[in-house]
Amino acid sequence: MAALADYSAYRATIAVPEDEETARQREELKEAAKLVAELADKLGRAPTACVVTFGCQMNARDSEKLCGILLEAGYELTEDEEADLVIYNTCTVRDNANQRVFGRLGHLHAMKKKNPGKRIALCGCMIQEPTVIEKIRQSYSFVDLLFGTHNLYKFPELLHRMLLGGGMLIDVWDKTDAIVEDLPVLRKYPFKSGVNIMFGCDNFCSYCIVPYVRGRERSRSSKEILREVEKLAADGVVEVMLLGQNVNSYGKGSEGELSFPELLREVEQVEGIHRIRFMTSHPKDLSDELISVMRDSKKICRHLHLPVQSGSTEVLKKMNRRYSREQYLDLVGRLRSAIPDLALTTDIIVGFPGETKADLEETLSLVEEVKYDNAFTFIYSPRTGTPAAQWPSCMTEEEISEGFDRLLKLVQQTARESVSRLEGRVEEVLVEEMNERDPSLVTGRLSGNVLVHFPGDASMIGHFYDVKLKENRGFYYIGERI
Repeated sequence: MAALADYSAYRATIAVPEDEETARQREELKEAAKLVAELADKLGRAPTACVVTFGCQMNARDSEKLCGILLEAGYELTEDEEADLVIYNTCTVRDNANQRVFGRLGHLHAMKKKNPGKRIALCGCMIQEPTVIEKIRQSYSFVDLLFGTHNLYKFPELLHRMLLGGGMLIDVWDKTDAIVEDLPVLRKYPFKSGVNIMFGCDNFCSYCIVPYVRGRERSRSSKEILREVEKLAADGVVEVMLLGQNVNSYGKGSEGELSFPELLREVEQVEGIHRIRFMTSHPKDLSDELISVMRDSKKICRHLHLPVQSGSTEVLKKMNRRYSREQYLDLVGRLRSAIPDLALTTDIIVGFPGETKADLEETLSLVEEVKYDNAFTFIYSPRTGTPAAQWPSCMTEEEISEGFDRLLKLVQQTARESVSRLEGRVEEVLVEEMNERDPSLVTGRLSGNVLVHFPGDASMIGHFYDVKLKENRGFYYIGERI
C-alpha cells in the first residue's frame, strides 16, 4: 500500500477516551441538525438521504450507524438515489466492486448537475486506498465527502463540516486505536442485530486487501459488548450476530480480556436473547474450546461459516492460510462429531495464481467429502496492493471458467443433499420478512441458516414458529406452520 502521508487530510488518530469522543460527536450531531433544519426550511420539506451498502456484514452494520446518525440529524431516509444526500459505503475485496462504485458515481454526477445542492459522500474500505482517493480527486471532483473505515464514528462531525460547504472534504486515517460505538444506530430489523466485537485483521492472506484497509486486529471491550447486547435485548432483539473479520481471535493481545468462547458463554447468559450467530471464523484459530461451547449451547445457532478457499494444500500455502487440507478436514470431522446437526457453509476461490487443474480437482473432492450446506464461490480477482496480484496464472481463462462451472454444479448438488436431511422435520423458524414473490407467504430462517417460506402475514415478523419442512427446493424449504 502506498503511504497516506502525501495527503495532509490523512492521519492516524490520537487515542482519546471513548466517553469523551462520544460526547464530542453528539455535540457535532446537534450542530449538524441545525443545518439540516435550515435546509428543510429552504426546501419546504425534510431533506432526504440514501445510504447504499456494498460488501460484507460489517459494512451493513456500519451503514446502520450512518442511518441512525442521519435520522437523528433530521434527514428522511429513502432508497432512492435521487435523494439530497447519497452515501456509498464501499467494499474493495474485488476490483469489480470498485468499478461498480465508479460507474454509479457517473450516474450521480448527472443528478447533481440538475440539483447542485445534492451532496455525495463515499466511505468504507475502498476509500482507504490512496490510488482511489487520487482518482476521485482528479475525475470525480463533484464528490463532497470522503472518509474511511477507521473514523466512521466521526461521521456527525464530518456531516456538520460537509453541510458548512467549502469543497471536497477528505478525512481518511491510516490506522486507529480508538473504538467508539455508542452513537445512534438504525437497525434494519427490530428483532435482530449485528454487534461488532472486533475490527481489523492480522492474517494477511496473500489475495486479500482487508488487513490493509481495515487495519490490524483490535478487540472491543467485552464489558461494552455485553452492555450493548443487554440493551438490544431490552429493545426487543432476539437474535444477535457477533461480527469480526476473524472472531476466533477475539481478545488476543488484550491483557485480561475474555477469549471468544468465554465471550460466547457470557452473551448466552443475557436474558431475552434467543439466538446467537457469529462470523467470520478462520479455520486456523477455531479451538476445541469453541467447539465445546457450541455443542453445549442452547442459543448458539447450528450454523458455522468456515471459509476453506481451496482444497489443495499447495494452494493454501500460497494463499498464506496457515492450515492444510488435512487440518481443515480434521477440523470438520471434530465439528461434525461434536455437533451432528451443524450446517457448514464456506468460501471457495477458483483460478488462484499457481493453481493447477490437479489443485482444482482437490478442491472438488474436498467439497464432495464435506458436503457443504452452501458455498460462496468466486473466480480469483487480483487486488492491487496484495502479493498475489503479481503472480501468474497456471490455467487459461477457459480452464478456470470450466472449473468454476463444475464447482458450482457440485456445490448445488451437495447442498441439496445436505439440506434434504431436514425434510419432514418440524423446526423452529424466526420469521424475518414477507416473501418477496408471494404476499401470502412469510420468509424465515432456521437455526442452521436455511430459509423457509410458509403461509403467514406481517404480524408474524420477528417471532418464532414451529414449522414442518414439507418441500425441499435446494437451498430453501416450503413449510407449513404447526
